[in-house]
Amino acid sequence: MMMRWGVGLVAVVLGAGQVAAGQDPVVVKIADSAMKEFPQGVVATDNRPGAWGYTEGVLLDGMAAQWHATADGAEFKYIKESVDRYVTEDGIIKGYGADLHSLDEVEMGRSVVLLYRVTQEGKYYKAAKFIHEQLALQPRTASGGYWHKKIYPNQMWLDSAFMAEPFRAEYAATFHEQGDWDDIAKQLLLMDVKMRDVKTGLMLHGWDESMQMPWADKSTGLSPEVWSRAMGWYAMALVDVLDWMPVDHPERKELISVLNKTAAAIVRYQDAGTGLWWEVMDKGGKAGNFTESSASCMFVYALAKGVRMGYLPKGDEGNARRGWDGIVKTFVKTEPDGMETLTGTIKGAGLGGTPYRSGTYEYYVGEKVISNDGKGIGAFLMAGSEMEQAATATLGLGKTVVVDAWFNSQTRKNAAGQTELFHYKWDDDSNSGFAFFGRAFQRYGARLDEEQSAPTAADLKRAKVYVMASPDIPIKNPAPHSMDTKSGDEIEAWVKAGGVLLLMENDGPNAEFENFNTLSERFGIHFNPVLRNHVVENDFPAGTVIIPAGTGVFQHPHQAYMKDTCTITVSGPAKAVLMATTEPKSDVMMAVAKVGKGTVYAVVDPWFYNEYTDRRNNLPVEFDTFAAAIDLAGWAIRQ
Repeated sequence: MMMRWGVGLVAVVLGAGQVAAGQDPVVVKIADSAMKEFPQGVVATDNRPGAWGYTEGVLLDGMAAQWHATADGAEFKYIKESVDRYVTEDGIIKGYGADLHSLDEVEMGRSVVLLYRVTQEGKYYKAAKFIHEQLALQPRTASGGYWHKKIYPNQMWLDSAFMAEPFRAEYAATFHEQGDWDDIAKQLLLMDVKMRDVKTGLMLHGWDESMQMPWADKSTGLSPEVWSRAMGWYAMALVDVLDWMPVDHPERKELISVLNKTAAAIVRYQDAGTGLWWEVMDKGGKAGNFTESSASCMFVYALAKGVRMGYLPKGDEGNARRGWDGIVKTFVKTEPDGMETLTGTIKGAGLGGTPYRSGTYEYYVGEKVISNDGKGIGAFLMAGSEMEQAATATLGLGKTVVVDAWFNSQTRKNAAGQTELFHYKWDDDSNSGFAFFGRAFQRYGARLDEEQSAPTAADLKRAKVYVMASPDIPIKNPAPHSMDTKSGDEIEAWVKAGGVLLLMENDGPNAEFENFNTLSERFGIHFNPVLRNHVVENDFPAGTVIIPAGTGVFQHPHQAYMKDTCTITVSGPAKAVLMATTEPKSDVMMAVAKVGKGTVYAVVDPWFYNEYTDRRNNLPVEFDTFAAAIDLAGWAIRQ
């Protein structure tokens, strides 16, 4: 079963002052400048600064993308401070316009779900549940499409795709609302059918099913022009919904097909000279038209992410790169005080209303253009997060990395009372999870999955990399699944055929050893059930492990943090690749074995769990766990 995990950007320290290749300091500066200019998410350029709304929501989406790509905790703290201005301890959202029945009010719910996933705090569940329940009351067209707002009867706008559907998808995946997926797909596919111009492949901003609005064509109900940001909303919605959608959903392939059709149209109308996109997309160069920053960022994000996630052809990475270069060259301005400004963003556009908005060419090119618009900055950070990953984004395409959910199959109750797997799992964003380790693999375009039963040859056939962490003991799981001979035989055969196995044990009191060693010893690796690197409170030096360059596994040096570990004894094909930093320095901390066509990597701790990777906590900055995870993931993919 397919999991999902998203994106982001900032300095990824590799150790000894090195910075990850491809990291763009301009993106870091834009993020830092935005956090300084708009403290707690109060966007001064918004029409309603400090009020719950989609402009702030998109800015926070950009910060989340940044955090997910770089594990810089400053972005997460910014998101939390911003959302906490609205969400009370009882889960009530202050200032939410429920009576408006506006999909614009839904968008910021994405940040609420993110905070729940990370903190597991019930107030965020209650707030997200309220938004989800509001959608059940949203008016619909006769065809079943959401009205964009109550004040716009019978109208679907492309804006709505991004305002509602990524939130719905993340909520459905988090709280197991399987009944939502059909309608999420329906909303996006209805827009494709009703709002696309078959000649150009582009999509019109609005559709009035009643054909009563003055701006609506009397035969199609469509608005007259292709507004670039409207199509940007739709393209981003597609790639973000697919992150969460079950891999076996019957409409998933159709949504990927629609994304490809959308991307082809986007590329067709990319300006050849600048790499950017025009405000009115199909009228580039016409008097009054201009290239626009937010739409250009949205298209770069959708193209680059679509390639990395395997939805779009590899060639679209080059189109995204041309667009990104044009954005940085044209729209980023350094101020005298060192702050960075994003220019060239249209403040807003709509249809109908008072004063009346005609949707004509003259209307769109006549709307106000501003700098440091929250929507523009959010889209810029999302695009930047993808371009930071673009250099490696295709190395692992077609490869699946499977995490064990059988030998470590701990469960918990979520805030909705549902039982779910957690602890060293890709979709666990809390301290105990492997979400950031999963994102390290996704930087290479790899797909993530998990094994929820005793592995068989058929199960393992789909995996190029298999990750096994900290096998359960009864105190952690009342009904643990211990390694057995049949499972060991299947895994050994898979390794010999070319599989890459990552074994991540734990310390003696927290993991099972006797049965797990019956697997590892097949490769010359014995885990010793001892306790070393014991850390009391914040004695971080006790957990220090220095990884030098030249281990044969890590391309770069790192300062690792491994708290409460075991040790390894090697024999046969296994070779020690890292020794302990503190006494006794003869202890083996990592080993590698080449067996048949495959490779086994063993380490004494599942050290990439989020608590010491995502930088939300107080781990000193010199520990570069996420950079090390990226390094190890790249090695595993290259095997």
